[in-house]
Amino acid sequence: MFIGRERELNTLEKLYTSDKFEFVVIYGRRRVGKTALIKEFISGKDAIYFMGLESNVQQNLANLSKSIYVYEQNSISDLVFANFQNALEQVFLLAQTKRIVLVIDEYPYVARSDKSLASTLQMLIDKYKDASKLMLILCGSSMSYMEDEVLAYKAPLYGRRTGQIKLLPFSFREFCACFPNYKNEDKALAYGILGGTPQYILQFDDKLSIEENLKRTLLNPDSMLYEEPLNLLKQEVREPVLYNAIITAIANGASRMTDISARVGEGTSICTAYLKNLIDLGLVRKENPYGDASNRKAIYALEDNTFRFWYRFIPQHSSLIAMGGADIVYKRIEPYFNEYMGKVFEEICKQYLWQQLLSGNLSLTFGSMGNWWGNNPRTRKQEEIDIMAVEDKHTALFAECKWTNEAVDIDVLEKLQERSKIFSFDNTYLYVFAKKSFTSRCKSLAQVNEHFKLITFEQMVKE
Repeated sequence: MFIGRERELNTLEKLYTSDKFEFVVIYGRRRVGKTALIKEFISGKDAIYFMGLESNVQQNLANLSKSIYVYEQNSISDLVFANFQNALEQVFLLAQTKRIVLVIDEYPYVARSDKSLASTLQMLIDKYKDASKLMLILCGSSMSYMEDEVLAYKAPLYGRRTGQIKLLPFSFREFCACFPNYKNEDKALAYGILGGTPQYILQFDDKLSIEENLKRTLLNPDSMLYEEPLNLLKQEVREPVLYNAIITAIANGASRMTDISARVGEGTSICTAYLKNLIDLGLVRKENPYGDASNRKAIYALEDNTFRFWYRFIPQHSSLIAMGGADIVYKRIEPYFNEYMGKVFEEICKQYLWQQLLSGNLSLTFGSMGNWWGNNPRTRKQEEIDIMAVEDKHTALFAECKWTNEAVDIDVLEKLQERSKIFSFDNTYLYVFAKKSFTSRCKSLAQVNEHFKLITFEQMVKE
């Protein structure tokens, strides 16, 4: 069953109905659902689908030829075009009288096997675009390759595309649609474990509890998810050992460059290069205090929840898991779930605020959002603010996120109010998000100021 991706499907359908030449680039990290999106889109349409292989030019040309002949003759043929130019030109000619979609999936594999492919496509597009009804889709999982060799200014295909889609993991709201049988808190925990990657989401069954799902997947050495982070690294990078060490360091609390470097035993210059690659892969993000672009204060965090959960809980228990000790491991890690979910809840709250902004339900607007940390000149201590967003020099939003079973008390709102005074805004909106509830004292303080908002997780899910 195909779920979500309405915006992306609408984009593709609009381009399809133009009935003129269209060239769309679709890219995103592995397992994010690019192929599923494309197959959903081309269902019922005149389409030629070709999946590139990490092989030589002969193998890829033979497979493309087979896809074309199957479309033309509705039968398999052993005939092979002389080269990619002849094969692709045949498709352009077929599309002169009717709408055809040509998909080259995993395009980087094909382009690496034939260095002239990009220039060949450029020539054919320039030659036939005015007379062709072809809709060309190039898709790739190597984001750095797609950005540098397809989308970049110096790339041969630059300026030819008419649309592009960077496919991202599901948001929490989209994720919830995949688990209709779960209670809201279980949906949040499942999101913290799996993130928004469709391939990982498919491994959970919402007719089973979180505990049961974990025992049959991440705590099961025979499951697809058990070694998925390591396997994905091996697919994407040449030296997975150091990448693995860096991710492990971040997952276990090392966030600054000096701390990461010390944990892995390599110089900061080497770690910087490896971290850049992990950022390009969508596995790590670099963060600065909101409004401060200084690298001196930059920290690094894991972007993908599956990687965060796996590196936080699995490696240190791998021997027990291999021996079939899933029950023991679950009992060991379950007490840490609330602590682990703190950062996940922050992300859910950010998504909620963006959603409220786009729906016109906020009293202010902003163009960016982030965390803030730094020195408080009043207390002369290092302080943090979970979420900060600025409308202009007069107005800003500050938020605190608490994933705890206890009711959030007045001290949380008072502390947020004090920290907001680090900045000189005339109008400040203070939001406190709670997993469960708020004390009566906290509610009383919030009632005296219309700019104070107390929001429970249940309210967030309903809105």
